[in-house]
Amino acid sequence: MIRNSLWSQPLKSLSSLFLLVMFCGFTVQAQSYKSWVDKVGARKVPLKTKVFKVNSYGANKTGKSLTTKAIQQAIDAASAAGGGLVTFEPGIYLTGSIFVKAGVNLRIDKGVEVRGSEDIKDYPEIDSRIAGIEMKWPAALINVLEQKNVAITGAGLVNAQGKVFWDMYWNLRKAYEPKGLRWVVDYDAKRPRTVLIAESSDVTLKGLNLQQAGFWTVQVLYSDHITVDGLLIQNNVNGHGPSTDGIDIDSSSWVLIENCDIDCNDDNFCLKAGRDWDGLRVNRPTEYVVIRNSIARRGAGLLTLGSETSGSIRHVLATNLTGDGTSNALNIKSATTRGGTVEDIYFENINMNNVGTFLQVNMNWNPTYSYSSLPEGYKEETLPPHWKKLLAKVTPAEKGIPTFKDIYISNINIQSSKRAVNATGLEQSVLKNFNLQNVNVNAAVAGQIDYAEGWKFTNVNIVAEDGSKLQVSNATDMKLDLKK
Repeated sequence: MIRNSLWSQPLKSLSSLFLLVMFCGFTVQAQSYKSWVDKVGARKVPLKTKVFKVNSYGANKTGKSLTTKAIQQAIDAASAAGGGLVTFEPGIYLTGSIFVKAGVNLRIDKGVEVRGSEDIKDYPEIDSRIAGIEMKWPAALINVLEQKNVAITGAGLVNAQGKVFWDMYWNLRKAYEPKGLRWVVDYDAKRPRTVLIAESSDVTLKGLNLQQAGFWTVQVLYSDHITVDGLLIQNNVNGHGPSTDGIDIDSSSWVLIENCDIDCNDDNFCLKAGRDWDGLRVNRPTEYVVIRNSIARRGAGLLTLGSETSGSIRHVLATNLTGDGTSNALNIKSATTRGGTVEDIYFENINMNNVGTFLQVNMNWNPTYSYSSLPEGYKEETLPPHWKKLLAKVTPAEKGIPTFKDIYISNINIQSSKRAVNATGLEQSVLKNFNLQNVNVNAAVAGQIDYAEGWKFTNVNIVAEDGSKLQVSNATDMKLDLKK
C-alpha cells in the first residue's frame, strides 16, 4: 500500500476515469512482454527467524555516538549462524557504512531511526561504479556486496543526513566550473549513496522511509533478481540535494520495483548501463525490469532511461504510475560518446499533473557534463584514473552513437505540462518506431519531433494552450493520427 497516496488527492478523478476508458487498448501490446514480466524480482527471501539484536552487541540508541561496529557485529553473527533477523530497540542509531550479508534480514522497525554519519571517513572507499564509470568511491550507508538471499525491511526511518555532502558538492562545482571541469565535478565530489546492492542476487528491499540521501538513494548495480517494494523516499527534507536520484537500476536484470513513492531532486526511477569508453568496455545491459504501482513527485523524471546507455537498456515495463510536479514523464537521454541501444520499452497507464515535458528524448544531452576535455595546464600522466577514463576516446567514433527504437507508449493522461513532446534524434541515428496509443496531453506548447522514422500515433490528443501544433522535421514513414 502506497503511503501518502496521490489517489487521495485531486489527481484521482482524472486518472481512474481515464484508465477505465482506455484500458481496452492495452492488451495488444501486453503480449510482447508477457513471456518475461512474471519472472522479475527476488526468487527467495531469508527465512531464519533467530533474532540478533544490535543492542546486545553494544549499540547505543541515543544517536550521539557511532554504532557502526555493533551493528556490523550483529550482522556478521547472524550470517555466521546461517541467517537470521538483525533488529534494533526503538531509538536513534548513528552509523557509517554497514554491510548486510547472506541469509540476513536487516529489519529497521517503526520507532527506529538509522542516521548516517556526516563524516566521509566513516564510509570506506570500495571498487564501484558511479554515473557509468568504474572507480573507487565511498561505500553506501547500507551495502549488499556480492551476496545472495538478503533482505532489508521494516517501517523505520533511514536518515542519511546528506546536507553536508550537498554543500560539499556545490562548493566543489563553484571551484571547478571556471576551470572548464564541469564534466568531472560529479566524480570528484565523492558522496555516499544510501543503499547499494552490487553484484548480488535475490535481494529484497522493502518498506523503509529513506530521507536526505547524500547522493543517489538506492543503486542496484551488476545484480539480478532484485525486489524493491514500498519505499518512501523523501530527499527534499531540510534542503534540495543535487543528484539525489530515487532508484537507479544499473547494468542489472530481472528487477521488480513496486509501491514506491519518491520525492527527490534528480531522476525518480532511472535505468543506466554505463558511460562512454568505460561503459562500452564493461558492456553489461539493464534488462527485464518492471516498475509499477508507484508515485513520482518532485524529480527529473518519472522514468528516465540514460544518460548512461553504453551497455544498452531493453525489455522494460513501466505501468500504473502517477506523478505530480515531476520535470519529465518519460525521459530518454544519451550522448554521442555513449553508444548502446534503448529498445523494447513499454510505458503504460500513466497519469500525471504539473509536468515539465511528457516525452523528452535527447541524444546530445547536457554537453558541458557529457563531453570531457582537458583544459590547458594539466598533464595527462598525473591525472587520477577516473579522469583518464572520462577522457578516453571512443573509437571508432560511430561506436559512440546511441540507438533509440521500439518504444511503446499507451494509456497516458498528462495535465498541466509545459511541453508535450521534445524528441530530437541525430542525422546518423534517427528515433525509430515510437508507438503512441490512447494518449491525452494538455500542455502550454505542443513541441517537436526531429530526425525520426516509423512513428505511429493512434488516438493521440495534444492540446496546446498557445494553439501550436506538433512540429515534425527530418522524418520518414510517420503515421501521426492526431485528433483535431
